[in-house]
Amino acid sequence: MKKRNIVLILLMIAGVITFLDRINITMAGTSIMQDLNLSKKQWGWVLSAFILSYGLLQIPLGAWGDKKGQRTVLAIIVLWWSMFTGFTGMAGGLVSLVLIRFFFGVGEAGAYPCMTGVIGRWFPKSETARAQGFIWAASRVGGALTPFVVIPVIVHLGWRMAFYILGAVGLIWVTVWYLWYRDQPVQVQGIRKSELDEIGQPTGTKEKIIIPWRSILKSRQFWIILSMYWFYAWASWFFFSWFPTFMEQGRGFALKELNWAVAVPFLMSMIGNISGGFLSDKISARYGLRTGRRAVGVSALAASAIFMFLAAFIPGKIQVFVFLSLCFGVIDLMLPCAWAICLDVGKKYGGAISGAMNTAGNIGGFACASLFGYLVDKTGDYNFPLYIISGMLVISAFLFSRIDASKQLL
Repeated sequence: MKKRNIVLILLMIAGVITFLDRINITMAGTSIMQDLNLSKKQWGWVLSAFILSYGLLQIPLGAWGDKKGQRTVLAIIVLWWSMFTGFTGMAGGLVSLVLIRFFFGVGEAGAYPCMTGVIGRWFPKSETARAQGFIWAASRVGGALTPFVVIPVIVHLGWRMAFYILGAVGLIWVTVWYLWYRDQPVQVQGIRKSELDEIGQPTGTKEKIIIPWRSILKSRQFWIILSMYWFYAWASWFFFSWFPTFMEQGRGFALKELNWAVAVPFLMSMIGNISGGFLSDKISARYGLRTGRRAVGVSALAASAIFMFLAAFIPGKIQVFVFLSLCFGVIDLMLPCAWAICLDVGKKYGGAISGAMNTAGNIGGFACASLFGYLVDKTGDYNFPLYIISGMLVISAFLFSRIDASKQLL
């Protein structure tokens, strides 16, 4: 097996862990609120604390990984968030829980920007979108597994134990990662010269990286990438936050039906991520990066806008399940393209660029999560926010058509 495939497997496992640790609190929400006597308004602060820190720390942690090296930085941040996953099980009230989830988000903020930096070091240009696709697919597997992993633990051992167990899993990953991984492929024992030639990094010299933010911020394309991701994130964060509530209260799914109703869209998303990465790299190899990234990204966002609109417009339980499953699967054809573009245009600054993009996305997600509840309270209609999200996807598709992955930012 090629050494870079081992790297990819480790990153995929990390992707599963990120979403298990992130979404488990939504599965345990009812138990936590009852145990700690929290109102729904207070629970909103608990969830928002994570989104806030997760969004704010993307850029500095991505840049830190580019400068320090992802071997050390990923080990530190996974250790950090795994500890705070465990600390979540020790929370005794609102204040402690909000603080713990805020610091948990600090760690998780660096995960995907640093993983992007690893891909930039270890994978040839022709495989970057494919590798991103597998990592994001793994994260969706984590989302699909969460109800099946966490709920039985909560039922038999209590909600606190679910956080202790998942925190321990992260500590195991940190140990394996730090012992095996190296920032420069040439430093890994047993790697063949033929693979080094494929990667295009035949030396182990470590370059000091100073990120030229002043020049980056002057780039029009940089701001288009951030804007595209901000509009896209309204849809993704709908699935991460309000989707189970929408299915239960908006379309009448029973609690026992939510396992498969939530898991299947995440599995569709997994398929979309893998397919999108392969398609984009294949089209890019034949027609160039500009066409290869745009063709997949624009068509995926446009089609998902249609599915989101249909989910809001057409009544019925099965119909909305089908359309939202298709929406989540199709929209994530775009995801590996977007993260690969950060490497295409940012090169050695890919971790910082992807961190900036994901920060923009989380700001959009925060807006969506907040506005969704406000709109439902005001209108009493769970479908109305979906029309807005559909419009956001249309705008995102247009902005994606303006991105040229063949032109570097610097």
